[in-house]
Amino acid sequence: MILYPAIDLKDGQAVRLLRGNMESSTVFNIEPIEQAMEFVDAGCEWLHLVDLNGAFIGEPVNVGVVEEIAMHIEIPVQLGGGIRTMATVERWLGIGLSRVILGTVAVENPNLVREAAKEFPGKVAVGIDARNGFVATKGWAEDSNFEVIELAKSFEDAGVAAIIYTDINRDGAMEGPNVAATADLAHAVSIPVIASGGVSKVQDLVELKNCGAPLNGVVSGRALYEGTINLRQAIGILNA
Repeated sequence: MILYPAIDLKDGQAVRLLRGNMESSTVFNIEPIEQAMEFVDAGCEWLHLVDLNGAFIGEPVNVGVVEEIAMHIEIPVQLGGGIRTMATVERWLGIGLSRVILGTVAVENPNLVREAAKEFPGKVAVGIDARNGFVATKGWAEDSNFEVIELAKSFEDAGVAAIIYTDINRDGAMEGPNVAATADLAHAVSIPVIASGGVSKVQDLVELKNCGAPLNGVVSGRALYEGTINLRQAIGILNA
């Protein structure tokens, strides 16, 4: 399993939200590039970026910061947030990102996901952010009528590289991930699933690794910033 350290970008800074609430943000580093380098120095294999402002507005916002990270970081970087047109997909991949994550548009314009996945094989993932079992969109501000597994299965033949599944009620709350729902999703589809939301301690990583489902990896943010998970130790556990 791969550990994806998360850098959530708001107003050019690295922050973490509580359950997706933009008004409940905590700034952990005013220089995201320094945070990215710290994660890389600790041995991570990937970085997970989210343009929070972009997710709410619907178009890229923290462009300069993302470009700086892409320019200076040699490991693969994936980014979600505000990617709702093919032009935006092309723009982000064009600056060197390894993968883009399509969330809102997966609900509102699934054909764009299919088009992008065909045009850029292995470089397009779907972000499924769920609240009480239903998919939320537009920076988690709106709830849809789609159930998680229903939406995931609709992309089985699209060629997407991964599904990043986030339980919004767990995200940033340090209360543990929704292991059961994550495992159910991974069992239901052949697309690689990455768990996200709520990881607070090493035992959470162990439970995800041993959940019985073939998870690709796990995204962790606040736990790394607050030191309840040591990145080097966590990487060793997931790679064991």
